[in-house]
Amino acid sequence: MKRFQDHFSHASEQYRRHRPAYPVALFEWLAGACQAQDVAWDCATGSGQAAIGLAAHFRQVIASDASARQLAAARPHSRVSYLQARAEASALAGQSMDLVSVAQAAHWFDHAHFNHEVMRVLRPGGLVALWTYGLASIDEEVDRLLYHFYDVVVGPYWPAERSHVAAAYRTLPFPFREIATPVFSITTHWSLDDLLGYLSTWSATQRCLEATGSDPVAEWRARFRAAWAAKPDVVRAIRWPLHLRAGRMD
Repeated sequence: MKRFQDHFSHASEQYRRHRPAYPVALFEWLAGACQAQDVAWDCATGSGQAAIGLAAHFRQVIASDASARQLAAARPHSRVSYLQARAEASALAGQSMDLVSVAQAAHWFDHAHFNHEVMRVLRPGGLVALWTYGLASIDEEVDRLLYHFYDVVVGPYWPAERSHVAAAYRTLPFPFREIATPVFSITTHWSLDDLLGYLSTWSATQRCLEATGSDPVAEWRARFRAAWAAKPDVVRAIRWPLHLRAGRMD
């Protein structure tokens, strides 16, 4: 089995604070597409962003992650049970889940073992849903800096698995009966500090810092500030395209 790559434990609190929330409409659609809304498994939950959204629609959500530090930063919820476990070996009961969801994490998995685990734990007719989001869009000037930061400044430090995100998850092995999905996007309103905090959670940013000893976000702060607005605390609308793949276990 592929070795677990822990890119985010060292920044678990930043991850909790600076990752965008998923749209309510996404969770409504997932629940409606399931034959029952009894138990959902949110795999690689991180600090629980998707698990909390699912909890509004399922009786119980089991939210697992291989990282104890990520789970320690997760928000508690009466319907969410947090579990430290790898995606490929959850120890969940067989045929016990109505939904298996993975938010912005499936590209890190050992896909053969994970897909086998999904087939084991899903109930007949159950739903599996994987989603990812691409680069944010703000305005032409900020976007230009953001794309340069992504491609050039930290580009050499992206792990190889990031290519699946760039391909909107179409390159992931997906041995399920795929179904059509709506188009979703993430929209939030952030200050410049919020945006820079988000950039600091990128795996490539952390790898760049470790390799060079310099924080690329701090080095580029002045450029982003000049492009942002008259004051860095001005809140701007930010949008990410969200790419969803969903399929059934027959």
